[in-house]
Amino acid sequence: MTRIIVMTSGKGGVGKTTCTANLGMALAQRNQRVVVIDADFGLRNLDLLLGLENRIVYTALDVLAGDCSVEKALVKDKRQPNLAMLAAAQNRNKEAITPDQMKELVAGLKGHYNFVLIDCPAGIELGFQNAIAPANEAIVVTTPEISAVRDADRVIGLLEASDVKHTKLLVNRLKPAMVQEEQMMSVRDVLDILAVPLLGVIPDDERVIVSSNRGEPLVLEPKLSMAGVAFNNVARRLLGEEVPLLDLTASHDDLFSRLRRFLRG
Repeated sequence: MTRIIVMTSGKGGVGKTTCTANLGMALAQRNQRVVVIDADFGLRNLDLLLGLENRIVYTALDVLAGDCSVEKALVKDKRQPNLAMLAAAQNRNKEAITPDQMKELVAGLKGHYNFVLIDCPAGIELGFQNAIAPANEAIVVTTPEISAVRDADRVIGLLEASDVKHTKLLVNRLKPAMVQEEQMMSVRDVLDILAVPLLGVIPDDERVIVSSNRGEPLVLEPKLSMAGVAFNNVARRLLGEEVPLLDLTASHDDLFSRLRRFLRG
């Protein structure tokens, strides 16, 4: 059975595409056959984060036009043979495809892959409707900021209304030091507002910028950062493993304790 998961948020800039690239790669590393689909027609970026931008020959629109099969349009990752990407057309807008066409596109992948991850564009207009149309699961990505959480809450309601029943939450770019100082919402604060199951928490990591520029997902690093470990743990949870959340506060607690002792001394 192919699991079709839409990665969405409502608000732009929360790291959906980064999460899609890393989660897709992490699942592929666990012997899962994975296709990641860029559903952001006109503004594709998933190919850049995977380092596949120079290998695109056909796009999703070529498949729908009958110019090639969906298999021919897939760009295979040379580093990880279990991972493939279907690119969006960069020179067309979101109105170039309909929800029914998106369903048709994904139908051609069912049975051949374990996971299809759909990278949803920001907003809740036609691009959002296209991306969620074929999905039977959703991962809502948010950062611990009130505007992002409010948009995520709106998206969760729309997913429920669209019969995407299995929705989980991924909290991205958490800064434990700021949470400790009560300058950022905690994961508990976010969960209290959104009230959906938590899939994982990804700590803020400057290496995300470096990995994005290089087209190399964090999970490919020989020595994984905390964010890389967190993405791997999310993949393991999707596969049914019970994996505890990383302790993202211990080191910061120790640091603050030492600082307080120093200042008091």
